[in-house]
Amino acid sequence: MTDPNIKTVGGNGSFQDVIANASPEIQAMARAARELLADVMPGITEVPWARQKYVGYGVGPKKMSQHFCYIAPFKQHLNLGFMYGAHLPDPANLLEGKGANLRHIKIRQAADLQKPAVRELIVQASQYLPKLK
Repeated sequence: MTDPNIKTVGGNGSFQDVIANASPEIQAMARAARELLADVMPGITEVPWARQKYVGYGVGPKKMSQHFCYIAPFKQHLNLGFMYGAHLPDPANLLEGKGANLRHIKIRQAADLQKPAVRELIVQASQYLPKLK
C-alpha cells in the first residue's frame, strides 16, 4: 500500500497493521482519509503506531511537534484527530473533545470525508505547527 505522496517513517508496524482489525467499512474510510491527507499535503509524513492503533501525520516523525493530525479506527467510526484542534477555526462545529489541544471528528460514513469543512480543517491544521516556530 505505497503512495508516492506519503512518506512512512518510524512507529511500530504499518498503516495496514493499524486498520487490520477494523471492519471493512472502517478500513475503507481510513484509506479514504489517508488519501485526503496526502491530497491536501503531498509528501506528508506518516508514522503508524500499530500497538497504539493510530497513525500520525505531519512534516516529520515527532508526535506533538511535527504532527498535525491522526487517524484512529474504532468499532463504529473513524477518528480524524487534530493535535492542535482546540486552536482551529471550526465554523461547521465538527470538532469534538475537551482537551487543552486535541480535537477530533468522528467519521461515521465515507461521505463525511467529502464535506468541504473537513478538508478545510485539514488545510488549517496542516499550517498550524506552532512548535516549529
